[in-house]
Amino acid sequence: MAPTTPEALVTALHRFGLERDRFRMALARALGVTVADLDALEHLELAGPLTQRDLGARLLLTSGGVTVLVDRLERAGLVRRGRHPTDRRMTVVDLVPDPPVRHVPELETYHEAARSAAEALPQAAREHAAAFLTAMADNAGSGTRTMSSG
Repeated sequence: MAPTTPEALVTALHRFGLERDRFRMALARALGVTVADLDALEHLELAGPLTQRDLGARLLLTSGGVTVLVDRLERAGLVRRGRHPTDRRMTVVDLVPDPPVRHVPELETYHEAARSAAEALPQAAREHAAAFLTAMADNAGSGTRTMSSG
């Protein structure tokens, strides 16, 4: 296999990002939700239950915006609100057990393809890929914080 140039790797990352965005738009349409709703579901899937404030901060939404979003997801049967374990003033948002989004065949295929591709890589390549993706995620997060603070 020919060596991959840094430019080719960056191009592949951008292409993946664009195709993933398109996939998520189609998934949102299929589920009858918005892409912002999918963003919320992904944050809850990765982080577990979050307060509405924390979810809003991750999504860059105002408190009113996140309330509307959570209302919509609750009506769709995708999330539920609950009491915060230590602070009665806060509401925690969590995914419902076995949300319908997990049963979209194309999403299951996508996740299986990701697992298979990762398993096919040698351990050293997985470590390099994880380091690259972590660095890119950290950089994007830093840029987001910079743009959001001003």
